[in-house]
Parts: sequence; structure tokens; C-alpha cells
Amino acid sequence: MLNKEFQKKDVQRLRNIVQGKYGDKTVVGVGYTKKYEHHVEGDIWEENGRTWTIKNGIKQNITKLDKAKELYTMPILCPNCQKPMRSHIDKPFFNIHKQCMNCVVEFETKLKAEGKWEEYQKQIHNSEIDNIINEFRVWSQEEINESNESFVTEAGTVEKWQGGNKKVVEQNIEDSIKFLETLKR
Repeated sequence: MLNKEFQKKDVQRLRNIVQGKYGDKTVVGVGYTKKYEHHVEGDIWEENGRTWTIKNGIKQNITKLDKAKELYTMPILCPNCQKPMRSHIDKPFFNIHKQCMNCVVEFETKLKAEGKWEEYQKQIHNSEIDNIINEFRVWSQEEINESNESFVTEAGTVEKWQGGNKKVVEQNIEDSIKFLETLKR
């Protein structure tokens, strides 16, 4: 005597096994199914608050840092000579020149042979100083425009500070920039 009755799904499962239909369903599921959206290479869409795309057949999330990643990521082949890049040797050269070490060495050798090496070094040195000057200008303007009327001490008291003369500070900044200009070759 059976303690439990066979359900319809149990009988159907046994029939499927006997007939060799091992993967067939025995119950019909009811519920919510998500609408399927077909996307192809290059499509950009938003899903669950994130932006997605398909690159090289792979679904990828688009972030704010994608452009920075592209600048930092070294390719497999040199963009100039199409030879394989060696990570430990070519990485520093790619970060600066965007090509492999061999291409940089060939370029610099060519400059030396043509007599343009000194001018090339001078240009690099001067551009570095120009970058330092620009960064100094931006930093100093931020510091001048920063509100520093009061200061909270460790004890929690507020001290009122009186700033100096902005014209004197700006003159000192200009003098510093003139000095940095004299460092150019």
C-alpha cells in the first residue's frame, strides 16, 4: 500500500525516462520573464543604472575612467612597427612616447645623425619647465583665492586671521615664474 499518491508530474517524468526523453519538462512554469533585447557590436545602452556596450564580442561596462585606462594600457603590438611589445622593457617608453623602445632608439639615433639631437633635448627640457610653470600658476591662484578668514584650533576655538597683501603675493609669484623662465635652455 502506498503512503503517498503519485502526482501528475511524477508519472510524466517516469514516462519521459522510459521513452528516452531525459531533458523534457514535466511542469509548466508560470512567472515573469524579462523582455530580451538583442544588442550588436558597438551598441550602447543603459541597464540597471549602468551604461553598457559590446566591444570585440564582449559585453562591457562603460565607466568614467575608460579614457584613462586606454591611455595607460599598453597594446600587444607597437603602433609604429607592429612588433610585439615586451612589458618590462617597453612599458616606460610607451607611457612617454607611445611606441616601443626600439622605435624610440631608432628615432633618437636618426636625430643624432641629422644633428637635431640638441634641439630635441632642448625642446623636451623647455616643455617640462612650461608644465611646471602652468601647474605653479594654477596652484598659486587656488591658494590666493582660498578663504582663510578663520581657523579652528584643536581646542575648538575659532581664531580670526588677517591675510597679507595680495599684490605682494602676486608679485612674488611673478618673480618665481621669471626665475623658472631663466631655467629654460
